[in-house]
This record gives sequence, C-alpha cells and structure tokens, in this order.
Amino acid sequence: MGVPLDPRNRRDAEPPTIQVIPAFSPRIIVRTLVIFVSFAISLYLVYLLRKPIGWVLIATFLAVALSGPVNVLNQWMRRGFAITIVYFCLLLIPIGIGALIIPPLVTQGNNLIQNLPRYAQDVQDYTNKNERLRKIEADYNITEKLQQQADKLPARVGDAANVLGNIGLGLVNSLFALFTILVLTAFLLGSGAGWVNRMLELRPPEHSTRIRTALDHMGKAVGAYVGGVLAQATLAAVLAYIVLAILGVPFAGALAIVIFFSDLVPLVGATIGAVLVGVVTVFGDFPTATIIWVIYSIAYQQIENTLIQPQIQKRAVNVHPFIVLVAVLFGSTLLGVIGALVAIPVAASVQIAIREWWDFRHDQTMNDIIAPAGPTAADTPPPAPAV
Repeated sequence: MGVPLDPRNRRDAEPPTIQVIPAFSPRIIVRTLVIFVSFAISLYLVYLLRKPIGWVLIATFLAVALSGPVNVLNQWMRRGFAITIVYFCLLLIPIGIGALIIPPLVTQGNNLIQNLPRYAQDVQDYTNKNERLRKIEADYNITEKLQQQADKLPARVGDAANVLGNIGLGLVNSLFALFTILVLTAFLLGSGAGWVNRMLELRPPEHSTRIRTALDHMGKAVGAYVGGVLAQATLAAVLAYIVLAILGVPFAGALAIVIFFSDLVPLVGATIGAVLVGVVTVFGDFPTATIIWVIYSIAYQQIENTLIQPQIQKRAVNVHPFIVLVAVLFGSTLLGVIGALVAIPVAASVQIAIREWWDFRHDQTMNDIIAPAGPTAADTPPPAPAV
C-alpha cells in the first residue's frame, strides 16, 4: 500500500483560509475613543487639581529632605516627638528672620523715604560733574524727573494702604498653603515609610529589594543636596553681609537675607540677588559702593560656580550640567520658583531610579545566561550495575 501524499504537497489542495481583520472595525474605533476621552478627562482633572497636586509634591520633597534629621532623633525618642522637634526648629527660622530684618527694615525704610530727595540730588550732582552723563542728562532730563518723583514720594505714603491690603490677602493665602503643606509633610514623615513597606510587600522579594535600595539612595541624595545648598546659601549671605556692612550700605541684614533666598535658586538665583543688592548700593556711597559690590559679586559667583556648587552636585546628586539646565527649565516652567528649587534633586532621583532599573535588568540577563538550561550528559550519574 502506498504512502498517502501530504495534502499540502498536492497541487489541487485548497489554499489556507486567511482571516482578514478590518482596519477600522467598530470595536477598535470604540476602544480608541474611550482611551482618548479617558486621557483627556485625566488631563483636565490634573489641570483642575494642579494646586493641591503641587502641594503634595512639595510636601513629598520636604518629607524626604526632613527624613534625615527625623530618623536621627528617632533613635533616642518616639517618631512623633522627633517630628515635633524638627517642626519647632523650622518655625524658629522665619521668626528669627523676621526679628532680624523687620525692625531695621521699617526704620531704614522710613529713612529712605525721607532722604530720597537728597539721594536724587546727589545723583544729579554726580551727573553734573561727569561730561558724558551731563550730555545724557541734557538730552533726556532724567535727574529732574527723578527729583520730582522723589519730592512726591512722602505724600504718597498713605496710598500704600491698598497695596498693603493686597499683600496681606496674598500672605493669608500663602500661609494657608504653607500650613497645608506642613500638615501633609507631617503625615508623610509619620506614616510614609509604613505605606512604602506595605506596597513593597506586594512585590517579589528581588523587586522589593531593588526598589528599597533606589528609594534609600534617592533620600540620601535629596538630603545631601538640601544640606549642601543651605550651607552654600548661608555662606553667600554671611559674606555678603560682611561686605555690605563694610561699605556702609543700608539694609545690610535684610539684603543678606535676600542673598540667602536668591542663592537657593540654581543657575540664575545668585545673579538676580546680586542685581537687587546692587540697586540698593546706589543709595549708599555711590559710585564707590556699587563698583566694589559689582566686583565682589562677579568674583564670588565665579568661585561659587567653579568650586562650591560643583562639589555639592558631585557629592550629593552627581547630575550632568546639561540635565541640570533642562531640569531647572522644566521645573521653573511647571511650578515657578518652587519648581526651580526642587528640579535638581528630582532629576537626581529620576537618574537613580533609571540606574537601579538598568542594573536590575542587567543582573537578570546575566543570570539567565549563566544559569544552566538543565542537566547535561556529563552530570548524569552512570547506571547502576545489573545484579
């Protein structure tokens, strides 16, 4: 009997049936519309909740930054007491700053208003002594206009009530936001670690170990960056106060606080603070104080940019300067000044997460290559001799 032919080799075999799925079936169209509408609704909800979402992000950053001192104090006391002590120290900072700058600010501000006509006259006298400035003055009559506005300034002090009212309303809103952020931060400090541990228990052990390592590295990077930036801003403020006090510039203490907060903003903060202080030096020993301050600011910023700040980034975050620039641009666009402040540690955290994920995938690949596929012939024991 002959061997039957394979139907696939027969010329008269029927061709296989191919099911053609239409490119735009109703099911695909409905699914695409549902995904698109869900995504649009999600974006709209994020837009509506952008303010509380921003508060939660800021609270998360503060919780990570404050977890270091809280964990240190937690070794000797309960965590609730440790959080209370850290919060008490945080409250002392604005109280100390207010006690430092408000009394001299009020006194010297009043003196500035009263002496502003004299300052304008000094500028005019200096302009008259300089031939080039005198020509500019003759063309545009700048000092006369300044003198007219300076003479009107004491009479306009009462008009500042409306401005102060608007400032007070904004201050109330800012205080409410600050209180909400501090409450969220306290909850994250108290229970955040427990939430993370419970979520990690749902993952396989090898995954949870990697995630925990990445989170620990992120926390250390954020804490080191915050500590380094605060030390950098403190050094800049102290040196600025010394220089301004020697030059006899008014508002030396308040201007040092301005330098401190502006130096916290990466890339452009130090320049903005130096320009603001430079404007105030015009009302001091002009032009000597202004020239000396400009020279000092340029020299110190070079030292800070080449020596101090690279050491902080190297020890804390180790982020490439290009990534720093992009992160600051994105952060400032999304959240303004707050976004610029947290941009670098967030970029460092993302970099750490990507590096840990890459190492995990690399280890898995190497284990798959090294692990034997099964017992080989050499590993098989010889059969027992027959009895």
